[in-house]
Amino acid sequence: MSLAQRAVTPASRLEALKARHDVLEQELHEEQRHRFSSDTYVAQLKKLKLHVKEQIEGIHRAS
Repeated sequence: MSLAQRAVTPASRLEALKARHDVLEQELHEEQRHRFSSDTYVAQLKKLKLHVKEQIEGIHRAS
């Protein structure tokens, strides 16, 4: 069975989103540690992290 044929379950989607949220959290902390970090990049990371969090919460509400 190919990857395209496999069904994405809510549990697998949730797991992937949580992993993405963790990566964004790490990137955000790393970027903020730098003295000359890009405010624009930090804002982008925060928006992405919030979007992922909202998707996670949506899965929780649906189940």
